[in-house]
Amino acid sequence: MTNNDLNWIANYIWGIADDVLRDLYVRGKYRDVVLPMTVLRRLDAVLESGKQAMLDMKETLDAAGIVEQDAALRDAAGQAFYNTSKFTLRDLRSRASRERLEADFRDYLDGYSPNVQDILECFEFRNQIPRLSKADALGTLIEKLTSPEVNLSPNPIRNEDDSIRVPGLDNHGMGSIFEELVRRFNEENNEEAGEHWTPRDAVKLMAKLVFLPVADQIESGTYLLYDGACGTGGMLTVAEDTLQEMAAERSKAVSTHLYGQEINAETYAICKADLLLKGEGEAADNIVGGPEHSTLSNDAFPSHEFDFMLSNPPYGKSWKTDLERMGGKKDLRDPRFLIEHDGNPEFSLVTRSSDGQMLFLASKLSKMKHGTPLGSRIAEVHNGSSLFTGDAGQGESNIRRWIIENDWLEAIVALPLNLFYNTGIATYVWVLTNRKPEHRRGKVQLIDATGWFKPLRKNLGKKNCELGDDDITRICDTFLTFEENKHSRIFDNEAFGYWKVTVERPLRIEGIDPERAYKATEIKELREHGQRSEKAPAVIKRIHKRGTDADPLRGLFEATIGGDAAVVEYEPDTSLRDTEQIPLQEAGGIDAFLRREVLPYAPDAWYRPEHVKVGYEISFNRYFYKPEPMRSLEEITSDILALERETSGLLDGLLVRAK
Repeated sequence: MTNNDLNWIANYIWGIADDVLRDLYVRGKYRDVVLPMTVLRRLDAVLESGKQAMLDMKETLDAAGIVEQDAALRDAAGQAFYNTSKFTLRDLRSRASRERLEADFRDYLDGYSPNVQDILECFEFRNQIPRLSKADALGTLIEKLTSPEVNLSPNPIRNEDDSIRVPGLDNHGMGSIFEELVRRFNEENNEEAGEHWTPRDAVKLMAKLVFLPVADQIESGTYLLYDGACGTGGMLTVAEDTLQEMAAERSKAVSTHLYGQEINAETYAICKADLLLKGEGEAADNIVGGPEHSTLSNDAFPSHEFDFMLSNPPYGKSWKTDLERMGGKKDLRDPRFLIEHDGNPEFSLVTRSSDGQMLFLASKLSKMKHGTPLGSRIAEVHNGSSLFTGDAGQGESNIRRWIIENDWLEAIVALPLNLFYNTGIATYVWVLTNRKPEHRRGKVQLIDATGWFKPLRKNLGKKNCELGDDDITRICDTFLTFEENKHSRIFDNEAFGYWKVTVERPLRIEGIDPERAYKATEIKELREHGQRSEKAPAVIKRIHKRGTDADPLRGLFEATIGGDAAVVEYEPDTSLRDTEQIPLQEAGGIDAFLRREVLPYAPDAWYRPEHVKVGYEISFNRYFYKPEPMRSLEEITSDILALERETSGLLDGLLVRAK
């Protein structure tokens, strides 16, 4: 079929909703009926030719008392699914009564294989049957979908002379029609579309950022693709098509296996149905979903490793329920989120419970391949908080640190505002790999693509622009060229790291003995009732043994105790405690910074090296923000004088009228 044929079929099915469902459902709910009915009609048409052989096999298996029949019935049907009901949709058109039709239709649904039952349950389609039946809409739907005007079968409809009247619809064509219907319904419901459906232009960009750098290294073979927040499966299918296309251009034969996990039942059903309709039954079996299948608390593929991974995880969404299922922060032992790094066997990647988006990225990193030439490549969309949220030592910062110190981060691309359906906030594509090419090692590229877009003629929710093909090409060329310009900045990994240093100053209390150490109970009393003063002596909490070297910057100060030189530690004054964020690339390190920036103003300050934490953050504004130049005094004066001339006489006129 041509693209025009496919569009005609999509329009025909789209029109059924208005014709049959207008007075039964609000427009936003049409998809609750149209999508599952479209799936059923396609599956029914595909199974028609092998229906009798499958029924015969079912009878044989039942007679032999065989319980596990799924594999045998799939083989008999010649598909990854089957239907053991004696009815087809065509048979149901002839039902005279509404009650008989509903009963037989339920029998027909009950005959489908477990994988199709899973789809129907997640669509909650059986809940729609009473309403459809009561309004006599069920029979009309079946009649319109089985009409000879439209062919959802892989076999052509022929004329009496055996010539083709309507060509057959192959799996790819059916998948395209279904995806078009999903797209239209998502755009109809644009307020919620972005929750489960990433705009196709953004997906194309992500797929190219994943595959283009290694396109010439792809060999014939099998590749595994994964999306841990797969929604309706658009990223997986676009990524698969992109990989197949690039491989074919280089005369390579590749096979792909798709894996995905999705917590929302309806979008999971759409994803699985789409793969079944495309003839990818094995891939459909690798899609796991439903409310009980959260990627964070119930990983469906804990032992798998994947070649390519893409995702648009939910951001700004609480994962508190998942955290509780995993035992809470104290008892969480998931090896994806509690790892070994930099000598710490319990390096925590656990983020705030109010936003779990970066945990999806950490989960993917745990599934990277380490024993293959290409390793793994990842593209994931995040909002701006993933760049900087989280203090040093906290989960978000630790994830950034783990990624950057392992040299996995290739680039981050800032996307145009209002590119997604339900949010106008800034979004970024993170591109990662554990097989960086030589020229990228130790470096991170930041790309500002916020100005590269085409405006839409009509807004779709918050989405008012899109990435055109030339915009995608421009971004990818900037990424591949790996050169500095006003839209591309390249940094050493360490440029994003910093030490968080706690700076202490001594507790100074009037009237104390400056030559003795105070006990903890005494210090507590001094804190509560003593008179603080900058000129008072510092409270000593420990006098070190002879031979201890003084090191004032680390809290070991020289003092005179009973006429002898000694080294002491002072009790810190928590009210004077401060922190400094010192870049890892600071020349001379922490000591040089404190001597230059702190000691001239607080000579008695010190820090504890054991309390220093390492953090990482990435600030696009710091590198790409271009402040508007201030207007000159002459321009401002000119404007003021012009306003005075425009308003001259107004006050006089008002006074005259008042008289």
